[in-house]
Amino acid sequence: MSEAVRRHYEEYPYPSYPLVASVRRCDTYALNLEAIWARFNGSLPPLKARRILIAGCGSFSPYPFAVANPRIPITALDLSRRSLQRARLHCLLHGRLNVAFTAGDLCDRQAVDGTFGLIDAYGVLHHLDDPLQGLKALAERLIDGGILRIMVYSRYTRREEESIRRAFKILKIQDVSAGKALIARARPGSRLRRFAEKSSEAASTSGLADALLHPCVHTFLIDECMELVRGSGLQPLLFAHTDALEDVSDEVRRIRLLETAGRSPGNFVLYLGGENGKSGPDIPDSHLMLNPCLRDSVGRFDLGTLRIIPRLGHRTPSIGHRERRFLRPFLKAVSWKTLTPAVQATADDYLQALFLLRFRP
Repeated sequence: MSEAVRRHYEEYPYPSYPLVASVRRCDTYALNLEAIWARFNGSLPPLKARRILIAGCGSFSPYPFAVANPRIPITALDLSRRSLQRARLHCLLHGRLNVAFTAGDLCDRQAVDGTFGLIDAYGVLHHLDDPLQGLKALAERLIDGGILRIMVYSRYTRREEESIRRAFKILKIQDVSAGKALIARARPGSRLRRFAEKSSEAASTSGLADALLHPCVHTFLIDECMELVRGSGLQPLLFAHTDALEDVSDEVRRIRLLETAGRSPGNFVLYLGGENGKSGPDIPDSHLMLNPCLRDSVGRFDLGTLRIIPRLGHRTPSIGHRERRFLRPFLKAVSWKTLTPAVQATADDYLQALFLLRFRP
């Protein structure tokens, strides 16, 4: 099946963002290796952890990762050489030169060398013949303390797409032009017409192909997702989809209740790791520092209000003049114990948002 998946992305590289599309560095704050490592380990990453792997990188994600981590070596791995070519060109056009592009299967132990402090497999595992095999292969590439982010399809979130995808298979619709012709003939109010009208994926050729013509798709109930994680030997650290609760067990229970009613919070986004150890209020010698992706936005004088795209499932604080004044001292590391209780309380909100990092020096 991996060959069928490779052929699919050779024909339909995904996503199909314009090459001129750019991202602000402040919006990549949740992709920053230092921030993620500090969040889950309570320290800054050691030198040996300063490597990132994007497994199943597609045609775009190497670019925002390179924006977030301009001095970190990044390996972008994908089955599709055409997707890699597109991703490479996007990085080159925007001056991002710290990414190495590799064609290969993430399940192949020879595909990439070494271990990584951060691995991203966003929207990838559910397209593998054996998602558990893929997750285990990625877990083996994590350094001690390393973090892996995954996104897998929720059964209820994908219910409509999967129904249409199965119908397309029965009707032997194998290309986007035939799919578009069927959508054009669909009755108003029909499932197919409703999908085409409300789905952002239906607006592009590659999006429509990824949603309805993909040769290999798995969907998960929450307990199946957690069983997948347990089978890999990794631990769930944090859910990051919309409105996710901070405590993993609480979030699992919340999703179970939603599924009982045939609902879902969206596809499951989850950070995984091994024996990670957080810094916390009981560690008095910890320091606080601004997320590196926010340095330019906070450091410059600007009377405007900066609104940052949420990436961890919750609204992010807006940054205006008052917020910049509060955050500016953290351009350099500041000892937690030197802060007043009032400043500590405000800092906690920014720590939760990942705008500040807390670490042991």
